[in-house]
Amino acid sequence: MKSDNARVGMQQAPARSLFNALGFTQDEMKKPMVGIVSSYNEIVPGHMNIDKIVEAVRVGVAEAGGVPVVFPAIAVCDGIAMGHVGMKYSLVTRDLVADSTECMAIAHQFDALVMVPNCDKNVPGLLMAAARLDLPTVFVSGGPMLAGHIHGHKTSLSSMFEAVGAYAAGKLDEDGVLEYEKKVCPTCGSCSGMYTANSMNCLTEALGMGLPGNGTIPAVYSERIRLAKMAGYAVMDMYNKGITARQIMTKESILNALTVDMALGCSTNSMLHLPAIAHEIGFDFDISFANPISEKTPNLCHLAPAGPTYMEDLNEAGGVYAVMNELKELDLLNLDCMTVTGKTIGEAIKNAKNLNPEVIRPLDNPYSKTGGLAVLKGNLAPDGSVVKRSAVVEEMMVHEGPARVFDCEEDAIEAIKGGKIVEGDVVVIRYEGPKGGPGMREMLNPTSAIAGMGLGSSVALITDGRFSGASRGASIGHVSPEAADGGPIALVEEGDIIAIDIPNMKLDIKVSDEELEARRAKWQPREPKVTTGYAARYAKMVTSGNRGAVLELK
Repeated sequence: MKSDNARVGMQQAPARSLFNALGFTQDEMKKPMVGIVSSYNEIVPGHMNIDKIVEAVRVGVAEAGGVPVVFPAIAVCDGIAMGHVGMKYSLVTRDLVADSTECMAIAHQFDALVMVPNCDKNVPGLLMAAARLDLPTVFVSGGPMLAGHIHGHKTSLSSMFEAVGAYAAGKLDEDGVLEYEKKVCPTCGSCSGMYTANSMNCLTEALGMGLPGNGTIPAVYSERIRLAKMAGYAVMDMYNKGITARQIMTKESILNALTVDMALGCSTNSMLHLPAIAHEIGFDFDISFANPISEKTPNLCHLAPAGPTYMEDLNEAGGVYAVMNELKELDLLNLDCMTVTGKTIGEAIKNAKNLNPEVIRPLDNPYSKTGGLAVLKGNLAPDGSVVKRSAVVEEMMVHEGPARVFDCEEDAIEAIKGGKIVEGDVVVIRYEGPKGGPGMREMLNPTSAIAGMGLGSSVALITDGRFSGASRGASIGHVSPEAADGGPIALVEEGDIIAIDIPNMKLDIKVSDEELEARRAKWQPREPKVTTGYAARYAKMVTSGNRGAVLELK
């Protein structure tokens, strides 16, 4: 056992005295020590129930012969952090989560791990840590929130942000906004649409790192408690069989996850997190991989914000495994990849059934023949940009319009809500990338304001920042190279014509090469927006969005 390094031999007698102080019995000293990484806190709705999940995991581990030991991981609520300086401190926590978990697991020589995350950066951060540590590891999340209900219709957090835009446009009064406030988020759990948290939790199943249902069983269902106990059993089974995280997280399983992402219509943030997870196993993941996979993968689900269905509906329809079983028929998945169940993907999904063809479209009736995401390149984004095309209305799939240029999110929101953005405009928000932000803020406020003001089918938004999974419309993010690195987005001027062609994966500025070079010669780097603390250190080490915003020594 790895934990023997901390517990066996005369030289470890001091450590044993400290285990005694923890209340360990002599029998427990001889059993595998399983770290349970608890993301519980009292500020994130998706994490307020995780204490109950952790307790169930503890029971499962102990019943299966291990010694459960809980330690914490941080998590930020993106919805609460949105629209102010706090959003600079969201993406950056992904690496803090990975680094701190690595430190705890190696310092204390755990034999296996159960990761209990839920929200946006917490899940990929722990997946990155799992890949680094290469221990027997199982994921069990806190689960998604139930949908809200307003006037007989299901709703979710994205509707709340759009209600604010509708208020600014005079389409909703203050009482109407208050009704949304009270009803859109009715339970604990990760917000109820196919936003980033739920996207990544679903992808734990596609990767093979989560048990069936991990991505979809609602937070308030007792079934989630049972799942947590089974995660405890499963990690001990992995330990006994010698199955570790890197046997599961391989190049092939990551490409499986990208394929499932396309069918589910996941958040564009998965195109930050999958490259970062791949980086941890030594797989150089190019975001352009998305396009050939998208071209052959049908989009089978339109969960909010793309459509009127929610995570509870996907769960009732058969969940992620039912989607994967549909894809199997097109030979789109590597079925030999291992899972935490000890079975291959092929074995694990073979009995899954699509129980609702309105929620999970069958292969002969997809929402589209191509996947939910696309990577656009051109002279505005030489290294790529990302759009959730499954959430783009048909009339905006190809669009040209004048650039309305803003050097920060706040200025753009002020212009949008002030009625200064009109039909046909292309809003450009720059210096909000991983380095320039720093921290690559999500842009749910401006996208929701555009939608709420009735401009969603006529105005595009382009940024070197990123979007919430709750965003919809012609919202193109991750533009690389970013403005802070002198990318072409830094050279755009007010009124330049921007050409968007999503079917042909193109994003261009209609300015000659000579003019762009002349502008480049005059361009000067901006002073950093943050000069102290963690965010300042992060800005000096972070790579661009197309590389997953991973940290590297430079």
